[in-house]
Amino acid sequence: MGRVGSALDNAVIESWHSTLEFELRRLEHFATKAQGRRAVAAWIEDYNRDRRHSALGMASPIEHERALRTRADAGPEQAA
Repeated sequence: MGRVGSALDNAVIESWHSTLEFELRRLEHFATKAQGRRAVAAWIEDYNRDRRHSALGMASPIEHERALRTRADAGPEQAA
C-alpha cells in the first residue's frame, strides 16, 4: 500500500468491495445484520483461505504468504 491518503490505495479496496458486492450481497438477502455479518465473515474466510488468485500464481493469499515466509526463513543464499 502507498503513503497515507494515496488514491491508489482506494482502488484496491474499491475492487475488493466490488467483488464482495457482486458475489454475496446481490445474490442474498439478509433478514438481520447478524445474519449478514456471519455471511460476510464466511465469505472473507473463503476469499483468504480457499480462493485461488491469478495475481498470486493461482495460490490462495494464505498459501502465498506461507511461501513468502518459507523463502524469507531460508535466507537469501537459499532463496535463489
